[in-house]
Amino acid sequence: MSVSIHPTAIVSGDAKIAENVSIGPFSIIGPNVEIKANCKIGAQVHIDGHTVIGESNTFESFCSIGAPPQDTSYKGEPTRTVIGSGNTFREYVSIHRGTMKDNGITNVGNNSLFMAYVHLGHDVQFGSNCVVANSTNFAGHVKVGDRVIIGGGSQISQFVSIGRGAYIGGATAIDRDIPIFCTAYGNRVKLKGVNIIGMRRQGVEKPMISEVLDFYRTMEASALSPRAFVEHEEHMAEFAGNAIIAEMVAFIRVSEVGIAPFL
Repeated sequence: MSVSIHPTAIVSGDAKIAENVSIGPFSIIGPNVEIKANCKIGAQVHIDGHTVIGESNTFESFCSIGAPPQDTSYKGEPTRTVIGSGNTFREYVSIHRGTMKDNGITNVGNNSLFMAYVHLGHDVQFGSNCVVANSTNFAGHVKVGDRVIIGGGSQISQFVSIGRGAYIGGATAIDRDIPIFCTAYGNRVKLKGVNIIGMRRQGVEKPMISEVLDFYRTMEASALSPRAFVEHEEHMAEFAGNAIIAEMVAFIRVSEVGIAPFL
């Protein structure tokens, strides 16, 4: 199958464009870009830098992908942007390449929907099967797990981690970590509970969900911080054998910026 490039598009001769890629009017593709098969690049999209885009991604008008990071330490190093397969990037989505402060790569997984005006800053590590609503901004070095849903107008501070399966309400300012399968909202963000619907959708059995809920409520009612709570073996004994709780505990133990407080 052939490549379709609109006559007004500017595509570098050094760019690697696979089969069945379409590139719309006035789009610009830089020399160090690789676009794999079945991607759709809409009108006036700019893809630059050392950028690799997997198969079957869609970029709507005015997206900016692989631009230099908004970081004063960046001095033009050949850092990268790597995007998986099956994602949809709506109008005005921007993704910046990595910096030498981290591993030099901004990475996006597979099969996620990024609605209009979403921004992913430098060195973001983003999971798969996520939904991010309009005008949400991720600062540098943010980590997002798989199957996360984030409401529109949310703002995520640098170095924050959002665990897999989390659900974030709209207009939330996130400056602390959100453990896996937790729900949270507010300015500043506070934990509201656990994402029961998300666990059900992922096939987690009812008894395990009930244990996760009991664990969360016990931790919330404790006078201890989440980090201190999970370090007490007597608190953990009751919940031994639950894989979701074990993953949540591991997330809390390695948190660098701290866990968001309870509502």
